[in-house]
Amino acid sequence: MNEALLRSLTPSVLGILVRRGADFAAAEDAVQDALVEAVRVWPADQPRDPKGWLVTVAWRKFLDATRSDTARRRREDLVDEEPAPGPAPAADDTLQLYFLCAHPSLTPSSAVALTLRAVGGLTTRQIAQAYLVPEATMAQRISRAKRTVSGVRFDQPGDVATVLRVLYLVFNEGYSGDVDLAAEAIRLTRQLAAAIDHPEVAGLLALMLLHHARRAARTVPDGSLVPLAEQDRGRWDTGSIAEGVGILQAALARDRLGEFQAQAAIAALHADAPTAEETDWVQIVEWYDELARLTDSPVVRLNRAVAVGEADGPRAGLTALAALDESLPRHAAVAAYLHERDGDLATAARLYAEAARKAPNLAERDHLTRQAARLNARGGL
Repeated sequence: MNEALLRSLTPSVLGILVRRGADFAAAEDAVQDALVEAVRVWPADQPRDPKGWLVTVAWRKFLDATRSDTARRRREDLVDEEPAPGPAPAADDTLQLYFLCAHPSLTPSSAVALTLRAVGGLTTRQIAQAYLVPEATMAQRISRAKRTVSGVRFDQPGDVATVLRVLYLVFNEGYSGDVDLAAEAIRLTRQLAAAIDHPEVAGLLALMLLHHARRAARTVPDGSLVPLAEQDRGRWDTGSIAEGVGILQAALARDRLGEFQAQAAIAALHADAPTAEETDWVQIVEWYDELARLTDSPVVRLNRAVAVGEADGPRAGLTALAALDESLPRHAAVAAYLHERDGDLATAARLYAEAARKAPNLAERDHLTRQAARLNARGGL
């Protein structure tokens, strides 16, 4: 190692760094770092151009040190900019995210699926069950939606109808599924109702409140489901029922009927009955007719068959059910109930067992299994 050469080159290299814009102190530190590097590297491989090598290494050292110092100062500035300790300001962008994910470039069904997955926190399986499609189909739909919005600016919010559909499905999953999202869906729908004067927003909020009012009576301490007809109505939340009915009546008075208002009207009729036997099933069937006209949904027609069975007898309900696809979720459970009402216990027990195997969650499966066991024991089957 030629230490004399290094000492002789130092002033020249330092001058070059200063002329390139480095302040003297930083340039001096960089040159010293370069000299240390030369002592380490040169004995094995001394460069052909020692001065050029020192200038290059010293300049790199200077740039590295400058970047590091800039980053350090920025971190210090950020610390100075931090808010004082204490409660954070109340800011909730969740509802805005729902609108942004419901992007105009997506079809409504794709926007709903993407929002449920990205913001609502539902799994692909849960979303597929809500849409009555295979999980693989829903996974492809979500993937296509992601590709569609890839690179798109999220500055065009989607329409209210799509956001309402998302909130409705999130509530349904929270109310009857594996993840408790019902309270969050109600909170966001309240925010939307406060921001937008829309009868269907009010209808959805009323529907959620009326269903949620029965939450405490839907299960017993061990988690077992309690059918609506057997629920202790004294445990229903009368405050939520009154609020939901009031909101619904104001929405219906505007004479712009939508599916959520129709569903809320059905829920209100259930809530208004002092006992299960006093339920106005004839009017409920009429509301299901309106709902079927609005949605043409097979699930609505399935629920209508139950109402027809209550209003006009189980044979009438089974006739209505016969027009529907047997692959519909809960079709077997509805058929089992109507057959039991009609006195065909053997068929009902078999269908309850079949429905249990297809149940979307553990609580429902256990309930249907107990129903099958009850009828088997009762009939000596």
